[in-house]
Formats: sequence, C-alpha cells, structure tokens
Amino acid sequence: MARFKVIDRQPRFIPIDLQAQLTPGSFEFALDYLIDQEIDCAAIVARYRNDETGAPAYDPTVMLKIILLAYSRGMNSSRAIERACRENVLFMAISGDSAPQFTTIAKFIRELEKEIAQLFTQVLMICQRQGLIGGQMFAIDGVKLPSNASKQRSGTHAELAHEADRMEKAIKRIMASHQGNDQESSEINKREQKQIRKLQHEASRIRTFLATNAERKSEKGSIRKSNVTDNESAKMATSKGVIQGYTAVAAVDSQDQIIVAAQAHSSGSEQSILLPMIEQTTQVRQRDTVITADAGYHSEANVKALFEQGIPALIADGLMRRRDERFKEQSKYKQLPDPLWNKANPNQERKGLFRPSDFTHLVEENCAICPAGKRLYSNGSHCTVNGRQHHKFTGAKRDCLPCELRQQCLRTPDKTQVRQVAIFHKNQVSPMRYTEAMKQRIDSVEGRKQYSRRLATVEPVFGNLRYNKKLDRFTLRGQKKVNTQWHLYCLVHNIEKLAHHRYAM
Repeated sequence: MARFKVIDRQPRFIPIDLQAQLTPGSFEFALDYLIDQEIDCAAIVARYRNDETGAPAYDPTVMLKIILLAYSRGMNSSRAIERACRENVLFMAISGDSAPQFTTIAKFIRELEKEIAQLFTQVLMICQRQGLIGGQMFAIDGVKLPSNASKQRSGTHAELAHEADRMEKAIKRIMASHQGNDQESSEINKREQKQIRKLQHEASRIRTFLATNAERKSEKGSIRKSNVTDNESAKMATSKGVIQGYTAVAAVDSQDQIIVAAQAHSSGSEQSILLPMIEQTTQVRQRDTVITADAGYHSEANVKALFEQGIPALIADGLMRRRDERFKEQSKYKQLPDPLWNKANPNQERKGLFRPSDFTHLVEENCAICPAGKRLYSNGSHCTVNGRQHHKFTGAKRDCLPCELRQQCLRTPDKTQVRQVAIFHKNQVSPMRYTEAMKQRIDSVEGRKQYSRRLATVEPVFGNLRYNKKLDRFTLRGQKKVNTQWHLYCLVHNIEKLAHHRYAM
C-alpha cells in the first residue's frame, strides 16, 4: 500500500512578517502610505483628551485604515470587521495587530461626520496632483439605496396614528378573547402575552414619534411621509419597486473616473442637489469643464443658474431621447409592464391609453371628437401650463359611462366617470428660454457626442461600489451618518484608483 506524508492541522506558532503583507501596488499598501505620509488627521486626533488621564485609545489613523480596508473588501458590519482584525493576517498587518471591539469601530464611523469632508478633499487633491483628474467633463448621477429603516413604519402622521389605533384595538380584542378562554393551555396564554407586549411596544413607539416629530413637508409645501425608524430617509420608487432609503449622488471625472464630489440625500427630487454638487467641485473644476446630468436633474431654474454662472453644461430634458433618431426604435425594448403600476396585479400588462393626438379638435365648432366619435365640450379655452396655452375639453356622462373604449381611454375606468383632454395650441414658443437654449446645445452633433460619454463615466463607478464593494444598502441611520458612510465608500474608490496607477511606488 502506498505511503504518504501525514497531514497535520494542529495549531502552530508561525512567524509572520506583518509589514511584508502590504505588497507594493496593492490597495492596502497605498492606503497605509497615504494615511501615514500624506493625509493630515489632526482634526480626528484632536478629539482625544487622554494625555495625562484615561486609558490609551486606539490610534485614529489605524481605525481609519481598518474601516477603509474593510469597505474595500465588501465588509461593512462592525462585528465582521472586529472578527477580521483577529483572524485575517492582512487586517493584522494594516492595524499593527490591534483588535478594536465592534462597538469602538461603530462609534468611530458615527463620529466621522465632521471630518469626512476634509479627508475626502485631501485625497481628491492627491488625485489631482497625480494627474488623475482631467477636468474635461464631470458626470453627475445618483443611485437609490435602501436604508436601515422599515418601509412598513412609514406614512403621514394621520396614517401612523391610524396604525397605532389599529394595534391598540388588536390588543383589546386579544385581551377580551383571553379572558373568555381561561380553560386554554398556558402555552397559548404565553403566546398571546408575547403578541400583546409586541403590539404595545410598537403602538407606544409610534405615539412617542408623533408627539416629538413634526409633519414632514416637501419644498412645495405638500406633506411627505415620515418614518418611525429613520425619519430622514424617504420612500423612493425604483425599477424594482419602492424602497425606504437615500439617494447617493456622485460627480465623476471622465478621465480616470475619480469621484470629485459626493452627497447622500433623502429628497425625492434630484433637482435640488444639482447646484450643491457642482459647488463641491469648485476646487478641481476648470472654466471649460462640462457638467453632464440626466433628465432627473433638469429644471428651468437649474439651467438658468448654470447659464448665468457661465458653467458649460449638458442637462438632458425629458424629451431628449424622443428627439434623437438613434432612439427611434427604443419602444421595442419597453415591452415589460411597469413594476410600479398596478401593485395589486403586477403581472397585468399596461394597455396603451389614448393620447391627446387621438382626439380631433374642431376649432369652428369649439369641441373635440374622441376616438369613439363622441363630442367633448369645452370647459376652458385659455388655460396655461408652464407658459404654454391649451384648450380643455371634457366628455359627457351619457357618452363616457356606456362607452366600450373606457379601458383604453381612462387610467382608472372604475373610478373616473368622464375623460378630460388638454389640446395645446400649435407652433407655440416655449417661455422657458434657458431650457430651449439647453435643448439646442444638447441636440447638436458635439453636444450628443459629449453627452454620450456620461453613462460610460459614472455607471462603472456605481457598479464598482454596489457589486465589487457589496454596497447594497446603508447600515446607518440619519442623513449625516449615511452621508459619512457614502463618503467612506467614495474614498475607497479613489484610493483604489491611486493604487492602480502605481501610487507610492
């Protein structure tokens, strides 16, 4: 019988050169050199006041290295980071064999909100010094990510109060049922008691929230939904459904995909974040740097501000692709139903509804003819929307209620009785002259060429962070803490770019 060497997996005392684990050209080598030799961490060090009294603290530069290395490995749990510092040789090397507890790691991240902008700027200046920022084009875009908050605990104050009432009524029903069934086993009683305690806790939590938090309102004054778990997060519609979370926005340079500005916000409108993002790029932006953004950031006020400040920009409007002949066949790629439409039956396909162009406007008779051949009477001849005039028409109940084309004419035929349609006057000049000027700029040959580079600039960055770095959700609560975590991930991306370009070698 053949003989083989014995496989022995008993514990060993193996000498390891920790410094040799930081290989030149790697992310961890660039991170170690960057923090030790380049970045000024005086603002973080100034937190500590244990010169004469108190226990020694973990070096904040070491803590920063541990966190950034963990994020680069797709690890954002403080418990997982603590375990890596005890078991992973690379983490032992970067931390000098120190093993902070998970509570210390979590506390350090939470308290970085005041210094994170300064750290991000310092790394950005190093990227510029290394020639990684071209300044030809900055692409701005955002990604919506879930937060550490329950979507079921979201609603207006009236909805939350109704939910608390429902829980309290459920408690009373359980108590009444329990009192009438004393002969039941003690196991069922315990289950009921556990359910009662849970409902009491949730109802008390909602009541306390309503008593200590004012109703949230949008910039236009409409009521926004609050959230009991994280009131600064927001409900957001995505292609995969509605999430409770934040929008992580980044401005990316087109040369080497360096993130030049970052911000996490919970506003449902992306328009409000465009100008603040551009303001953050002042230190690295040149006079001829072109700013690009998609239609979500477009508004007449934003475009006007860019023109007045003399900032070259290509901000798409909602109809840009319809004007581009390269997208004339895009409709065949939109055969799937909208996942946000008809949530009760998501498998039902959305039928194409009649458009205003399907109605015939009879000017002399002051009426409109619908696709079923019925007359719609005038109920407003000089209406204005965004400076453009239109004529409003509405149908009659005697015609619309028995009509066989209701399913194609009305979005909600079971609720809406008659069809209304607005027919705009032809050949009107838009009063939004800045938007019209932006349309001419973006529809030009050079404008389309520049704007087409936007996706190839910013989307790979989000792909790297979301999939390679496992950023599928934010683990902190509150806008400031979430913004800190987003900046840390953006720091990881930029340092990784430095390492790929042989920084510190």
